[in-house]
Amino acid sequence: MSDLLCKKRVYDHRLRDFVRETQNTTFALNLGVPRSTISNWINVSTQDVVSHEIFDLNDIQIRNRILKLEHRLRKVTTIMRLLFLVIRIFSFQINYERLPEGKNKKKLLQVIELACKVLPLQAVLRILKLSSSRYHSWTRAIENGCPLDDMPACPKVHPNRLTENEIHIMHEMAIADEFRHVSTSRLAVLAERLGKLFASPSTWNLYIRMRNWRRPRKRIHPVKPKVGLRCISPNETWHIDTTVFCLLDGTKAYLQAIIDNFSRRILAWRLSSKLEPSASALLLVKAYKSKSSANSEPQSVMIDAGVENINEAVMKLVSDGILKLILAQTDLSFSNSMIEAFWRVIKHQWLFLNQLDSITKLRRLVKIYVNQYNSIIPHSAFQGQTPDEMYFQTGDDIPIQLEAARLKARNTRMEENRRINCEFCFA
Repeated sequence: MSDLLCKKRVYDHRLRDFVRETQNTTFALNLGVPRSTISNWINVSTQDVVSHEIFDLNDIQIRNRILKLEHRLRKVTTIMRLLFLVIRIFSFQINYERLPEGKNKKKLLQVIELACKVLPLQAVLRILKLSSSRYHSWTRAIENGCPLDDMPACPKVHPNRLTENEIHIMHEMAIADEFRHVSTSRLAVLAERLGKLFASPSTWNLYIRMRNWRRPRKRIHPVKPKVGLRCISPNETWHIDTTVFCLLDGTKAYLQAIIDNFSRRILAWRLSSKLEPSASALLLVKAYKSKSSANSEPQSVMIDAGVENINEAVMKLVSDGILKLILAQTDLSFSNSMIEAFWRVIKHQWLFLNQLDSITKLRRLVKIYVNQYNSIIPHSAFQGQTPDEMYFQTGDDIPIQLEAARLKARNTRMEENRRINCEFCFA
């Protein structure tokens, strides 16, 4: 049976193209091509042939092409390994990142579509750390005509949200000059009374804050100063005030103190179980006798209008030329904010950390803190000086010494760190 089979001859396509183009059959006949085959080449219409330029290259050119492709493959493999390592170290996952803009999502989907021509979809999603549910939700949204832009709440999912017309009405009323004197909470009720918009005050505040609407609230009247009274020398102005403590047994204790405006030094203090009108006068006399400067002019003291300050004993000191009272006001330049700041510090940073069960213990705690406040604890406004050093003018060289010490410590730290060597560091 095998002897009856004839072997089919195969001819080069270039010979067939030559015969079809030149209509010259002599060359093909000389090569032993049958006339029927040549006739078929000439009469049969040409067919589209898919080829590649690689088939026109010789062995050397093909070998060089392979070497270039191997080099590019090694480079791409190295870059991919580095990227995978960075992703693995920093635990980056698209699942935990928001892509609010729809154009970024569309670009990512286009890249995934191109990558799927080489890799399976699950492999691409695993490389990108993107969940399949998120990917399919994006593709379904694009098929339904969604732009993929994130919104605070989708109207279909949250039908109770405001419509665009209601948001426009809210915006117009929020930035209108005619309503600039109306607070936001009252503006929400006013909009309901006018029948324009029915939304809660919290919704108004949310949209104003979220969309950064600027209400016409620019202040024309001069604002209050942010820095209060600041003296340039000790004993220029004092502050006196009284604060109340409630002990564990329910009794009250009254603490009075005088602070110097320039140095923040507590000049005198007194703790008692009763608020006696004459106590302020005795405290002022005690502080006046301990002044660091022998100035004969009346001492300026800022007080509030309490009964412990405005009384017969204090007024006698004024009439005797010892004191000059300044009534504290709500304006920051003439307020008792300095002594009130001291009350806040001594209460929350010291006294309230202890059990205040008796007036004796409270007096002991106040004495400990006042001594440390005046002589040990430096004030940040004085570049490291304590209130005592500012009051008695004995710490002028402290800021210079601290700056020199900082520079020395910085240089020492740098030298010590540069001398450190480990088995892995040879720099």
